[in-house]
Amino acid sequence: MPLALYLLALAVFAMGTSEFMLAGLVPDIASDLGVTVGTAGLLTSAFALGMAIGAPLMAALARNRPGRSSLLGFLLLFAAAHAVGATASGFPVLCATRVVAALANAGFLAVALTTAGTLVPPDRKGRALAVLLSGTTVATVAGVPAGALLGTLLGWRATFWAVAVLCLPAAVGILRGIPAPAAAGGATGALRPELAQLRRPRLLLVMLLGALVNAATFASFTFLAPVVTAVAGLGELWVSVALVLFGAGSFVGVGVAGRLADRRPGLVLAAGGPLLLVGWPALALLAHRPVALLALVFTQGALSFALGGTLITRVLYEAAGAPTMAGSYATAALNVGAAAGPLVAATALTGTLGDTGPLWASGALVAVALAVAVPVRAVRAAG
Repeated sequence: MPLALYLLALAVFAMGTSEFMLAGLVPDIASDLGVTVGTAGLLTSAFALGMAIGAPLMAALARNRPGRSSLLGFLLLFAAAHAVGATASGFPVLCATRVVAALANAGFLAVALTTAGTLVPPDRKGRALAVLLSGTTVATVAGVPAGALLGTLLGWRATFWAVAVLCLPAAVGILRGIPAPAAAGGATGALRPELAQLRRPRLLLVMLLGALVNAATFASFTFLAPVVTAVAGLGELWVSVALVLFGAGSFVGVGVAGRLADRRPGLVLAAGGPLLLVGWPALALLAHRPVALLALVFTQGALSFALGGTLITRVLYEAAGAPTMAGSYATAALNVGAAAGPLVAATALTGTLGDTGPLWASGALVAVALAVAVPVRAVRAAG
């Protein structure tokens, strides 16, 4: 794989740390800013909603600009938003910085996904996407738990400052390591034919399935900390352990998706979908047993990212007729799910199921995905 892919993955690592780090910071943010845990969890939805809306918008604005400068500009805006967020004195200001950061992340990821596809042969998009998403999975293995630990020791604001600083070496790497012609951008074709790709039923189906699977992932991941501490009865430091295990599983899942998404997507979906469906209720029922909890967190991380990575790869294939916008379609699908999942989970959190409500909500979302996919069967033939 080209070195440029790994430089992009470094930036995705910084952004992935930010996107996922709230899973370990929600209780502290809620306490510091005087809001409920459910309200603080909506910061994840605000971020994801900004990405879902911002991905096509930012990609459209950047498509006629040099790709490298677009990537650099988005990354620096992302860093600035975190610096402001670290000094926020109220929840509305913090929420606004999350939306700005999301728009920057959306623009960056949309351009980066499209760029990744241009750096490799057409039949290796899945492998290229796996390298790019490895930045996210390494963030869940190392960046997010480290952020949770830093937040426990020094407060959640220190984690926001750390993310802002982490963006700087990534910016230098992009500036020096990615040749301007290699990055997607500077398009000369019309935008309308690329937007017309969204009328294709197969593309919309795969985007919908990707959104549902990611909604299930974020529904539970956002509220994992209360499950670890309140249901399993473990100390706060065990939240970092759970996040490491989820991240390690996601790393394995992305690796599987990278090897199979190009040639055997149906195998990943047919085998992984039912297992993911069973796993979330099992986690809810066994969450009070620490060993079972930690083992299932790893398994669900692997299955969630294997299915999610495979579906997003299929989005890039199905949107081949939109060379500058395909990455934004994949980003939007991911983040519609990431925005919807915590909203559904927050509702379940206030019901009779208590802290395990988000886990049951994740199971329901996967069930909807399978109910959509099985009758249509098109996604199994996407290759």
